[in-house]
Amino acid sequence: MTSFAVFASGYGSNLERFIEETRAQDDLARLALVVSDRLTCRAVTLARQAHIPVFAFDPRAYPDKAAFEREILRKLRVHKVRWIALAGYMRLIGPTLLKPYRDRILNVHPSLLPVFPGKDAVGQALRAGARMTGVTIHYVDEGMDTGLTIAQARVPIDTGDTLESLSERIHAVEHRLYPAVALNLIREDGCLAPGQACLPRT
Repeated sequence: MTSFAVFASGYGSNLERFIEETRAQDDLARLALVVSDRLTCRAVTLARQAHIPVFAFDPRAYPDKAAFEREILRKLRVHKVRWIALAGYMRLIGPTLLKPYRDRILNVHPSLLPVFPGKDAVGQALRAGARMTGVTIHYVDEGMDTGLTIAQARVPIDTGDTLESLSERIHAVEHRLYPAVALNLIREDGCLAPGQACLPRT
């Protein structure tokens, strides 16, 4: 069994899918910890309701990012976490966590990277008049949405789409693709090299 953590900052819809997908007692992936940079948010509530350990912190209580990342690292080691899945965690990961978890931190982004990186990717696609966008699962590196791609799925942009309608369809794809790809990697515990396509288990 391989332990992983989910980092989340808000509503926690992807966290909810990870919880649902790992409920079985004999699952080879164990959601061992939820980390949040908000003391109160729906993601924290979901984790506690599911009896999953939580480390929720206020970044302003620490002198700098390295300080709170050292505290996160201690929590990860206590829970024997080998993989990290970012699910709406609104902070760049610094070297304190990147070094020990190199090629074991995953993220989901609502575009077909490298197009439309960073914040408001859905809005970027609409403003650019794009006819196609999608979802990217990728490894996390030092940059913003610059890590090697693991998997992508396309989402057409329909005439008349709004931020809300397009976001809803993208989220539906995220909720299917991200747990499937991430949990396949976690269950196999790194059998695939970074950048190699990963297919969901059947």
